Amino acid sequence: MPGDILGETRDPDFIDLTINRPCAAGEGAVMAAALVRLAAEPNLAALLDYQAPAGRWEDRVAGAAFLKACGLATTPEQVVATAGGQHAMACVIGALTRPGDTLAAEALTYPGLRALASLLHLRLTPIALDEEGLIPEALDAACRAAPVRAPLHHADFAQPDHRHHAGGAPRGAHRGGEKARFGVDRGRRLRLPARCAAAAAGDLRPGARFLHHLHIEKPDAGAACRYVHAPKAQVEPIAAAVRATIYSAPPLMARIAARWIADGTATRLAEEKRAETRRRNQMARRILPGFAADPAAPHLWVTLPEPWRADDFVATARRRGVGIIPAAAFAVTRQPPEAVRICLGAQTTADRVERALTQLAELLASPPERYLSVV
Repeated sequence: MPGDILGETRDPDFIDLTINRPCAAGEGAVMAAALVRLAAEPNLAALLDYQAPAGRWEDRVAGAAFLKACGLATTPEQVVATAGGQHAMACVIGALTRPGDTLAAEALTYPGLRALASLLHLRLTPIALDEEGLIPEALDAACRAAPVRAPLHHADFAQPDHRHHAGGAPRGAHRGGEKARFGVDRGRRLRLPARCAAAAAGDLRPGARFLHHLHIEKPDAGAACRYVHAPKAQVEPIAAAVRATIYSAPPLMARIAARWIADGTATRLAEEKRAETRRRNQMARRILPGFAADPAAPHLWVTLPEPWRADDFVATARRRGVGIIPAAAFAVTRQPPEAVRICLGAQTTADRVERALTQLAELLASPPERYLSVV
């Protein structure tokens, strides 16, 4: 289903709400200007050569500056530049786990983590959440039941049902996860810097088992550059994972990201995205008043009314020209809830989102279609 937004479905009337990315109206023009400026650089040839796997020093300095602006005390020596959020996760998890290891994650987690676990031959065990994050007793029980290599927590809105810790390290990560070897906290800079700081805080003393990785959200998937912050002892293994996968983050994109951090473009684009997300949330609350989301969230999490089942609802919505994602895509357990994720930022225009939400509201108000074709 997410492939539709990548061009596999050519129906211009199909509205894909499966990709969870915020939208800013001016991002295309900003990227065009950045590429023009990049093409005029006198040292452009140097950026076309192989780079250090951890990133050029200038890029690591920019990453450290960005993370400091989010409230995380770091140094360039502790920063590794990667080619995107998924690549950052792959390098961190691949460097610090071995096939057969068990990772503890939210019962509803980021789909990219499930894909990585399959690729790296890792096991996932679900940990219950409440509004404050991982429940310490649940994490402790998982660690007692089987060796757990690491607890992973996706801060802010990478979790589909919007539950995220309010501050500091994920609740229970230190108390419930004492038997784990390390931890990964994946924060997304979709909120104000203070929120980013809350996602970033944690035990990062030398020898601490908890490693936190944040990433910077660029205006376009093709311009992705993410920064991993790690204890110094883990920087080299993560950089080695970068080298083993793509050798180094794309230097042209890293250069653009560094410039945007330095001149304030990154902050301005983030503000535009937050403002557009709030506008689209207001629209969603008007069309789907019973399913209000966090006003800063780029998606809705809708628990379906009886007798709807998530797979049936997704299939029916698709026949009506709207793409959404069932809870099973996020589930670590074998019994996912009857719920769906509806992304508000994937479409470039708000009126297309409004049309899709109206279709879904009508669908929620009607009973499931009968299986008349089943014999």
